[in-house]
Amino acid sequence: MPLQDIRSLNEEQLSEWVVALNEKKFRVKQIFEHLWKHNTASFDEMNNLPLSLRDALKKDFSFHKLSIIDKQTSKDGSLKYAFQLSDNQIIETVLIPSNRRSTVCVSSQVGCGLACQFCATAHLGYKRNLQAYEMFEQIFIANEESKLLFGYPITNIVWMGMGEPLLNYEHVVACIHYVSSPKGLGMSKSRITLSTSGITEGIRRLADDDIKIHLALSLHSAHNEQRSTLMPINKTKPLSEVANALMYYHQKTKLRISIEYLLLESVNDSLEHARMLARFCKQFPVKINLIEYNTHPYSNFKPSNTKQTIAFMDYLKSKNLIVTLRQSKGKDIAAACGQLANQTGMDSK
Repeated sequence: MPLQDIRSLNEEQLSEWVVALNEKKFRVKQIFEHLWKHNTASFDEMNNLPLSLRDALKKDFSFHKLSIIDKQTSKDGSLKYAFQLSDNQIIETVLIPSNRRSTVCVSSQVGCGLACQFCATAHLGYKRNLQAYEMFEQIFIANEESKLLFGYPITNIVWMGMGEPLLNYEHVVACIHYVSSPKGLGMSKSRITLSTSGITEGIRRLADDDIKIHLALSLHSAHNEQRSTLMPINKTKPLSEVANALMYYHQKTKLRISIEYLLLESVNDSLEHARMLARFCKQFPVKINLIEYNTHPYSNFKPSNTKQTIAFMDYLKSKNLIVTLRQSKGKDIAAACGQLANQTGMDSK
């Protein structure tokens, strides 16, 4: 049976293990920084630890590192990485450069079980949650790639890849801690955004736990019945409950909520849909991101035409709402919003 990955221990558990060996407490900080600041790949590389401690680490623990099995570059400069996990499952991560900024789009699960009708990842189904270290490694590798390829580190982290982050709450929050800790990557939480389909208990828990990251709601329809068709999660987490949870999050954090809205031709792009969206968004401070739909083989939806998109956007602006139109990058390599489920991933099912 494989040894436990040392990165599955939290700081308290690591401390208990070190103390049980009668080692000095400062060794905990040294090991922690090797794991979460430097992403050290082996115990032999921990040169500031005594040989006896390194041997003890080797005896009890291992590293289950991610392997890059595919890397594709878009004509717009975005990169998509396919990572193989220790159990041979596949996940995808996207690195997006833009005007001295670099954003990594992180996956939180292998596949996804929410069956959103417009999303390619849904066709993988749900396999398992990712460990905190599996998400951290996506970020660390993307950071190193950004420095190598673009000359600067990542500036933003978005949990908008494969999976529903709030259905993997413990590991996602642990990863956020490692990414933002001065003993880890030291990134500001103001640079981190988590997108959710509307897991209300997770939204409230984020607020109560004082995580203070930016929150985005994957909405796509402000009509309950239609949203339940597009996103079955709405049957158990209807819009009224989601809105209450978002109000609670804003009250606790004072942060503006981002609303993600795919424009689907003749589905959710009429002026009546815009009116419903405006009403929903008047309940708390928001920024609306309208998203051009990215086609893929697992859905028959089409993107809204330019005329309808402009009319939809203009209506929202007339209601004094902050609105942007986001054109996803990486479409030509199936790395754009809603496209993460390439053939490699499908083959691992």
